Amino acid sequence: MRTYRLWARAVGVEGSAVVQRVQFDAEADGGAGEVVVHVRPYKSSLPRCGRCGMVAPGYDNGDGRRRWRALDQGPVKVRVEADAPRVDCPEHGPTVIQVPWARHNARHTRMLDAAVVWMVRCAAKSVVAMFFRIAWPTVGMMIGRFVAEADTAAGDRLANVRKIGIDEVSYKRGHKYLVVVVNHFTGDLLWVGVGRSEKTLQAFFDLLGPERCSKISLVSADGAEWIARPVAASCPRARLCLDPFHIVKWMNEAVDDVRRQVWNQARRDGAHGLARDLKGTRYAVVKNPADLNAKQRGKLAWIQKTSRPLYIAWLLKEQLRKAFAPGGEERIELLDAWIAWAVRCQLAPIVEVAKKIRRHRDEIRNTLLYRLTNGPVEGMNSRIRMIINTGRGFRDTEALIALIRLCLCGYDTPLPYQRLRRALAA
Repeated sequence: MRTYRLWARAVGVEGSAVVQRVQFDAEADGGAGEVVVHVRPYKSSLPRCGRCGMVAPGYDNGDGRRRWRALDQGPVKVRVEADAPRVDCPEHGPTVIQVPWARHNARHTRMLDAAVVWMVRCAAKSVVAMFFRIAWPTVGMMIGRFVAEADTAAGDRLANVRKIGIDEVSYKRGHKYLVVVVNHFTGDLLWVGVGRSEKTLQAFFDLLGPERCSKISLVSADGAEWIARPVAASCPRARLCLDPFHIVKWMNEAVDDVRRQVWNQARRDGAHGLARDLKGTRYAVVKNPADLNAKQRGKLAWIQKTSRPLYIAWLLKEQLRKAFAPGGEERIELLDAWIAWAVRCQLAPIVEVAKKIRRHRDEIRNTLLYRLTNGPVEGMNSRIRMIINTGRGFRDTEALIALIRLCLCGYDTPLPYQRLRRALAA
């Protein structure tokens, strides 16, 4: 293989440009030196706008020759150098010509972008920046350019959306939240917005548009009103499904409130021994019976004999769990029976939960009928938290959202050698 052809493949211009010469600039990079590969596009290639790719007539020579950073060769930096004239685009006006080895307004080649984008999914941005010897903000700009181009290439990612899940995830202290929308059919992330509010969620439905909103049939969420109202207003055919995890969580919190009330009452009555024994019963009453150890099963048997209110609260909790077990219409009848029992139990925390469940009965009925839960969204939230923890926090919310979309929207991010293999196979 000729040397120039080897360099063309190494910097990612093979098949689109000609290597004119290769030089070593000993004064560059603080005296460490760098390799400069001088290239030009094929003469047969038409001049195109760098923004839209439309063929356009030449305008001027721009700022002359320009250099793009390529993948390093060991400890030596490599740059691609070429002319960067401007064309007169009918839509964008005078614009720097499109080059096949780099994206518009980028000072790095596509091969370097591909390596950075792949690695940033596995390591913190600061680590990636140090490894490739680029600035920390540059990593964020590479991600943004890649995601924007991937969105354009993928077409309409919001088409044919029928079932979605909505939830929020904290990304920063001080009640800072992101709204997360997941496609239940593919399991991919559809959209991320800043702020837990109706306005934020409405921005997603505005992006979706009335026609696509009308095709949404099922939406899973928790019982938050800031979700229910925009869904009802924007998706007239959608049935809202209340996530069972949150309902059981309400009940577990109510059972724990009953336990504390019983404990406080025992202290007020001077039954210090009973209060001491009740203090260690929390896990016995909130855990699933199958997960109890021998000591906790003993505590539960002791509660059955000594504390009727707490034992009734535990029975109601277990009855509610059974309502969400696999089944059909009988589960709805079981839920109605549970509500009737819970509102008569005279345990204030349980009665409050029962009234809340009764208000959301239609949404819970949809959950029981269509078996749609927010599990995929909760899993997505866990992956988002992992991204945040890996990066040790983010100062720029837009950079965080770009990274989240890169990792979770199902984009294909092959390494440079994988891209080369695909190109050779094609």
